Amino acid sequence: MQLRRRIAALATGALVAPLAVVALPSAQAFAHGYISSPPSRQAQCAQNTVSCGDIKWEPQSVEGPKGLRSCNGGVSRFAELNDNNKGWRATSTGRTVTFNWTFTARHRTSNYEYYVNGSRVAVVDGGNQIPGAVVTHTVTLPSSGRQTVLAIWNIGDTTNAFYSCVDVTAG
Repeated sequence: MQLRRRIAALATGALVAPLAVVALPSAQAFAHGYISSPPSRQAQCAQNTVSCGDIKWEPQSVEGPKGLRSCNGGVSRFAELNDNNKGWRATSTGRTVTFNWTFTARHRTSNYEYYVNGSRVAVVDGGNQIPGAVVTHTVTLPSSGRQTVLAIWNIGDTTNAFYSCVDVTAG
């Protein structure tokens, strides 16, 4: 009798396990980094502040070749990050802003660059070191008012970079 119960339990488990795997949502692809505070555009998507597509599930994945100046890092499936009319919420800040990068996979870092209106306003040397899980930079913006800051994490051991745009109203 007990042997029959064990066999029945094993058979039930064998039948249910594949269904559970298919029915469960897939896990996020943890692979890189983005600015989490003030909320970048991809952070706003992940937090459902703004309605977005695939980037909602992969805020850390805006990776493209070094040297680009776009919010989506050249990744066509994240093109909505370039849309300035999407309703991005601007965080009120002073002219000096503290940016927090959150990393889900860390790479050696060449540097971090910050741009406003196509002009580089700050560069932070990464020393070709692997950063901690969170890295903080304080950047002084060139002017007051609403602006989009393009932040770039240039990887030291690949030809790629990670891109993150942050909308702020600097006072």
